Amino acid sequence: MKEQPSLTIVRRIKASPAKVYAAWTQPELMVRWWGPDGGPVLSAEADPRVGGRFRVVFQTLDGETHDCRGEYREVEADRKLVFTWEWVTMPERRSLVTIRLRPVAEGTELDFTHAQFFDEVARDAHYVGWNGALDKLEALFA
Repeated sequence: MKEQPSLTIVRRIKASPAKVYAAWTQPELMVRWWGPDGGPVLSAEADPRVGGRFRVVFQTLDGETHDCRGEYREVEADRKLVFTWEWVTMPERRSLVTIRLRPVAEGTELDFTHAQFFDEVARDAHYVGWNGALDKLEALFA
């Protein structure tokens, strides 16, 4: 069985780990940065506890609506989140996201890993999408 593709992105964000964690787990903040481009987030739900679920529905600038969801596997407030990731249209392609937050002098180092992709094409598309979203997350605290 071949190893499934994964991606890792490391960002420095000018905000405390608590604020960055809140942006990942509080729907009223998630709607302000989620998604790969300037399109609107239509809804966000989060229940950040082991076994809890999240769901985000967003639109991209091309007018397409995207619906993603998952289940929290590990939750360490202000430090770590691990959750499954799936598109509602392709639940069979479930993957796994791990976010680690570490305090640094200028704020937070965010270590983001998305693993267990179906194929390289899916990984590469998510790399572009997550970088767009993380640009927006950084801008939220700029």
